[in-house]
Amino acid sequence: MEEFSGFGLLRSSFLVVVFITSLLVQGDTSDSDGSNALCNTDLTSFLPFPYSTLPHMVCRPLWNSYLLRYSQSKNNEITIVLSTIYTSGWVGIGFSRDGKMLNSSCMVGWVNLEGRGRIKQYYVKGFTPSEIKPDEGELPLTNVPPFVSLQGATIYLAFQLKYNKTLKTQPILLAFSTKTPHHHHLTVHDDKTTIYFDFSSGNTDSSVDLSRSILKDRRTHGTLALLAWGLFLPVGAILARYLKHKDRRWYYLHVAFQFIGFLLGVSAVVVGLSLNNTFHAFISAHKGIGIFVLVLTILQVLAFFSRPSHDSKYRRYWNWYHNWAGRICLFFAAVNIVLGIHIASAGQAWRVGYGFLLGLILVTVIILEALLRLQRSREHHNHPPFSMSSMEQEISL
Repeated sequence: MEEFSGFGLLRSSFLVVVFITSLLVQGDTSDSDGSNALCNTDLTSFLPFPYSTLPHMVCRPLWNSYLLRYSQSKNNEITIVLSTIYTSGWVGIGFSRDGKMLNSSCMVGWVNLEGRGRIKQYYVKGFTPSEIKPDEGELPLTNVPPFVSLQGATIYLAFQLKYNKTLKTQPILLAFSTKTPHHHHLTVHDDKTTIYFDFSSGNTDSSVDLSRSILKDRRTHGTLALLAWGLFLPVGAILARYLKHKDRRWYYLHVAFQFIGFLLGVSAVVVGLSLNNTFHAFISAHKGIGIFVLVLTILQVLAFFSRPSHDSKYRRYWNWYHNWAGRICLFFAAVNIVLGIHIASAGQAWRVGYGFLLGLILVTVIILEALLRLQRSREHHNHPPFSMSSMEQEISL
């Protein structure tokens, strides 16, 4: 049976790093501002006409995960599709006279408890929920019914307006809440902002710069997390389980991989928390699993410093804890990486890169586990366990 070298596995791991990095760089360079992939989403599969086909469509990031698509015709008809990450509650876009919330008209969309999309116009007469009136407002809606659709973790609000003249610079209000409206009455928003958007040119410098910064941090967070819990920590665990009896250097390789993975993981969490404070997306599942994985990772590091000696009676319990805590950590980390790629609507390079990495690790584990069990079976066959009958037989001889 061929012996597996620790350095051979180390060399293969770095080849995987180069492969994944090239995929991610290719995905980034093909999309200079990070928003082209989202703008190229096919709307025809879930939005009705005319929202599904926007002639001369303009697509611009606005604030946080808000993405604005619109098309303005020669007769001053403007078709708008607003999308953003959605978990619960409502999201809205308002048109203001002076950039203030008071006396503004808003289009608000949400998904109710039955899973049905709802979209309504509201008029803001005051600052309390009772003063935000449903089915009222000054927006010149056309006869085309507004529409809302939830696709994965993204909600789409679509509506059409008809003005007397070309819509140019317009104060836009953006807001969201994590609490679902009750009997069509809006709950208090969790956050809001005002943007002055030029519909004639599609420009708003502040929103584009902010979105580029968010997209850069999101890529950094994803890359660090993928390398930490998707590569270095799993490879370190493989070294500890399958090369322990083959290479004396397995321990130092294991510690090196786990230490690098731990540093990358902490960096990913720091960037993620900073991104969460800016993003305001309230992605509770991804954040919760991430914190759980980080806590397990820290406990694994602390366990390293509290490791009992080989002859200690507590060593077997330490080994059991260390092994299973590591497996649980890596399992939930893989789930969270997939969830993060889905929530971020990452490009094909991310899906292919992590899919290749995960598949390679699983295949490696299956092969090494089979070889390990085969080797143990042969050792058991060649060296049967000691028994009293065999001892008695030798004594009698």
